Amino acid sequence: MRHEDFMQAAVELAEKGMGYVSPNPMVGAVIVRDGEIIASGYHERYGGLHAERNAFKQCDEKGIDCRGADMYVTLEPCCHHGKQPPCTEAVTAHGIRRVFVGSSDPNPLVSGRGTEFLRSNGIEVTEGILKDRCDRLNEIFFKYITTGLPFVTVKYAMTLDGKTACCTGESKWITGETARRHVHRERQRHAAIMVGIGTVLADDPMLTCRTENGRDPLRIICDTKLRIPESSNIVRTADRVPTMIVCGNDSSEKAEMLRKAGCRIVCLPDGNGGTDLVGLMRMLGREKVDSVLIEGGGTLAWSALESGIADKVMAYTAPKIFGGKTAFTSVGGKGAAKPSEAFLLEDTAVTMLDGDILIEGRVKKCSRD
Repeated sequence: MRHEDFMQAAVELAEKGMGYVSPNPMVGAVIVRDGEIIASGYHERYGGLHAERNAFKQCDEKGIDCRGADMYVTLEPCCHHGKQPPCTEAVTAHGIRRVFVGSSDPNPLVSGRGTEFLRSNGIEVTEGILKDRCDRLNEIFFKYITTGLPFVTVKYAMTLDGKTACCTGESKWITGETARRHVHRERQRHAAIMVGIGTVLADDPMLTCRTENGRDPLRIICDTKLRIPESSNIVRTADRVPTMIVCGNDSSEKAEMLRKAGCRIVCLPDGNGGTDLVGLMRMLGREKVDSVLIEGGGTLAWSALESGIADKVMAYTAPKIFGGKTAFTSVGGKGAAKPSEAFLLEDTAVTMLDGDILIEGRVKKCSRD
């Protein structure tokens, strides 16, 4: 097997921690001797053992001597005390000969110090194995740890002509089951899911994660005038699923009713009849919410782009055409006045999902003055 094969095995392990380690990174590690994986581990839950220590735990439990072996780890081993002791100390204590690293850790507490510690203790370190793949694995963590702000993904499902519903408002379903399962995987990946009140009124969604052993994200509803119905699925399940409603006035009787139902009410008006999205992201960051998946609708999608909070776009596209000049489109708002003002995506990727097409990319950050 090649170095890349062993690192890929570590990546696949790391992904098992998706949704459970936030706001920590997903990390996987494998220990290799004579071209064979002899032990492995991943960061399973926030506060639990890190990937390297879980791999060493497996060695100890199976009576495996890993002295002189190689370790492949998706992220630079930590060298500071947090909820767990430094992994660099465990690596040296277990006599690992060589360490192969995927991503460097941008955490100021690590950032090169981990590999420096290993090298100073006589361990050979090779960096950048499957770097792009390992970087994508932790794009959420990288932004959050360096800025204190959530990583924001704008997601929508649309037809080939950009419609998110028919002229009647009917929208179920645009994409097929494979694409919808992929969306639930993204809900698992993100710490919060956010929609506008229009989506709640039109679709009465649950906004939960329906994957095996899934974890429901925090539900955030942008509802400036508190129009959300008491009978909605969101309100009826707020005592079981964490729910935040962001409004412009939190002192009304409606607000008190929603609180009693289990909703958290946050007042963050932007002064223009909408929600202060930048202020909301700062608040969420302080509360260790490292990522937000924006699912609807077109007005909120435009606001996320216009305000500069959007980091990524995921457009699930079905090979269908709805037509209709009054039908809803995936991104609304005032729109760009000319092509040169368009929001650009970079690092784009295309994935086929059983007939549907996922187009995703990072929002290029640039001045729009």
